[in-house]
Amino acid sequence: MAAEEDEAGAHGPEPWRPPWVRAAKAGWPVASALVIAVVQVVGSTVAGRHQTSGRVSLDALGYFLLLLGPALLVLRRRWPAAVVAGTAVATVAYLLAGYPYGPVFISLAVAVCVAVETGHRRAAWLSLGAAYLAHVLITFVLPQGWQRAPEPRLVWEQELGASAWVLLVVAFAEILRFRRERMAAHQAYRAQAERRRADEERLRMARELHDILAHSISLIHLQAGVALELLDTRPEQARTALVTIKSASKEALGEVRQVLGTLRSPGTAAPRTPAPGLARLDELTAQARGAGLEVSVVVTGTRRALPAGVDLAAFRIVQEALTNVIRHSSARRAEVLLDWSSPDGIVVQVDDPGPAGRAEAGGSGSGLVGMRERVAAIGGTLEAGPRADGGFRVRGVLPVRAAAGGAQ
Repeated sequence: MAAEEDEAGAHGPEPWRPPWVRAAKAGWPVASALVIAVVQVVGSTVAGRHQTSGRVSLDALGYFLLLLGPALLVLRRRWPAAVVAGTAVATVAYLLAGYPYGPVFISLAVAVCVAVETGHRRAAWLSLGAAYLAHVLITFVLPQGWQRAPEPRLVWEQELGASAWVLLVVAFAEILRFRRERMAAHQAYRAQAERRRADEERLRMARELHDILAHSISLIHLQAGVALELLDTRPEQARTALVTIKSASKEALGEVRQVLGTLRSPGTAAPRTPAPGLARLDELTAQARGAGLEVSVVVTGTRRALPAGVDLAAFRIVQEALTNVIRHSSARRAEVLLDWSSPDGIVVQVDDPGPAGRAEAGGSGSGLVGMRERVAAIGGTLEAGPRADGGFRVRGVLPVRAAAGGAQ
């Protein structure tokens, strides 16, 4: 139905269901209405045989009113407010005509529950209240001549039973509404959590790709310029620059495949290259030396194993800092410090003696932002700024114990 399709669209695409399940769901309103119609007709006919005093025997109009409510229930999901009002009118008309009491109230109860569950509480309570008020007026207030046949007044105990029935319908409808709202809130929470995980994964991949490509493309750009300058005068040195370009591009492609490999389906072969970490620091400094940057590495304290997230963050800090020296500094050397003195973490520091230069290299500033986000994600801190002597320093403090207890 249109209302059910709109409701499903508001919560996103429905999960796949077998054809027979979809067919059963589509035919349920008609099938359930037929069952209710049979129960009301048969039940009221049987009840009428035991209510000969003061009640009118069922005729064509009586059977029509018994079938009208179930017929309206076929449309209860499309127009719940109109259906609950229509079933209330049919029920009141049946009572006003003086036909035998029986399960005629089932249609009204179902219509009330559906209306409340779908958010039409006012229409549901007004219809149920009007039907009950009409029942009270017919039973206790209106002259018996207004009815098609006189009947003795019902005792108060029977009327209390009718009141209990109304309260039961109200409670059941509210339970259905509460259950539906809880399910909707749970689905919304799950959808929000999935969107948040997807956003975090996209951010992580964007950060990884930036770190990989910024470093490799900077080396390739620099070596390509060297090769162009030396191609005619010193071809052997130009050949060395081209070899460096080939090596840097091959490594960048491998790391990009490894990052994108997180999206691979189960069963696909795992990446063949090791994940970036301080174990590959020598490769990183060798690439920088190939680009003309002399890198010295100073290690203090005892080196130890790091959680994967901390190890990757430390490697990326060094990689991004060296890339910035190559792109934006006139210095031809840089110093990397790995301080393992504290048992609670590691300090990664990269010093660029300066002065600043190569302003034409450009850059969006995403590198420093990405480093800060990466370090903050594992509970660390990052400081990056100019030194007093005109150089530039990047210093990250990475807490090992806190990161080891979190997700890797």
